[in-house]
Amino acid sequence: MPPSALPDGDPAPTSGEIPVAALADLASTDLGIYVHVPFCTVRCGYCDFNTYTLTELGGPGASIGIDTYADAAGRELDLAQRVLGDGAPSVSTVFVGGGTPTMLRSRDLVRVLDGIRQRFGLAPGAEVTTEANPDSVTPQSLGELAEGGFTRVSVGMQSAVPHVLRTLERTHDPDNVARAVAATREAGMQVSVDLIYGTPGETLEDWRRSLEAAVALEPDHVSAYALVVEEGTKLAAQVRRGLVPAPEDDDEADKYELADELLSAAGFGWYEVSNWARSEDARCRHNVAYWSGTNWWGIGPGAHSHVGGVRWWNVKHPSAYAARLAAGESPAHARETLTDEQRYDERVLLGTRLADGLPVSDLRGSGRTAVAGLIADGLLDGPSALRDARLVLTRRGRLLADTVVHRLLAA
Repeated sequence: MPPSALPDGDPAPTSGEIPVAALADLASTDLGIYVHVPFCTVRCGYCDFNTYTLTELGGPGASIGIDTYADAAGRELDLAQRVLGDGAPSVSTVFVGGGTPTMLRSRDLVRVLDGIRQRFGLAPGAEVTTEANPDSVTPQSLGELAEGGFTRVSVGMQSAVPHVLRTLERTHDPDNVARAVAATREAGMQVSVDLIYGTPGETLEDWRRSLEAAVALEPDHVSAYALVVEEGTKLAAQVRRGLVPAPEDDDEADKYELADELLSAAGFGWYEVSNWARSEDARCRHNVAYWSGTNWWGIGPGAHSHVGGVRWWNVKHPSAYAARLAAGESPAHARETLTDEQRYDERVLLGTRLADGLPVSDLRGSGRTAVAGLIADGLLDGPSALRDARLVLTRRGRLLADTVVHRLLAA
């Protein structure tokens, strides 16, 4: 199944230039770099990310592949340096996602990071993360990443239960998760594990088993996401044909509550609706920057960027991406300039998902009228709103975060 389609937008200039006004505050804000590595050994049935198997790309001799990706990423970094200019700050966070970034050789991932360092510099204490399939890393490769400047690895665990992994079409050996986590820690990097709940056929006890297995690994950070059946995926076709049941809201709510209970008991604190960390230092600062609306440049096919209220996204197919850059053109497919209304809506949408909360002062007058009712309904924490003037979701509010946002924006 093909990845999901790109959104429509305004034409993006082939030069990659963005309006001067968008760069006005660049030097005084944090800058993140996201690097999208679009390669996977197989396409999981639930995934609609912009990923491709090497066979789909044409195998050896293709215009872009795991051996040439770092070169293409370097060309886009050159473009980013030209567009952002001398006013760009040092990079505070780097996140390499996919796909399976660790299909690339460690030295190539380090080469991309070196390219960022050479063009922009890395801020002191910069967070540098890569996602990893547990079957695609070794103690040697992780050691090379750590030596090259990576500080954090996010391991795609998804589940500890074999039949759940089969339904998700995940091909990794569950035992390799523990090996990958231990090797990451031995290399001196922080480690996160990613989980998915709500897979068809997964019982509450299956989910408990996965959570307990994750806790036993003693990671610094855990992400737990509800399975979403995306249109166009193999899983969506299976659900439509009645081959597997669709996820149920009540089941996913029970599993979220169980996750919060077990992770809280193990010393993890939630800091975003789907993310828990052992300490504030273990939070994923790159993702917090997204949720806070700061600036980032997305490198790679289909990657999205945001600078000063201008958002753009690259062409999806790796071959088209490589061809644009080889021709000296921006790989941007389209862009949009966010209106004040859109920026306000996003501030409310994203800010309310964070445990640090959304300042009441950020709400317009009409939104503030909804706060008392949301507290009365048990969706917002009353003391936080009254004492700290911040809107913080209760556990029930986290389950109904979309409802909270709708009421704040509709008031």
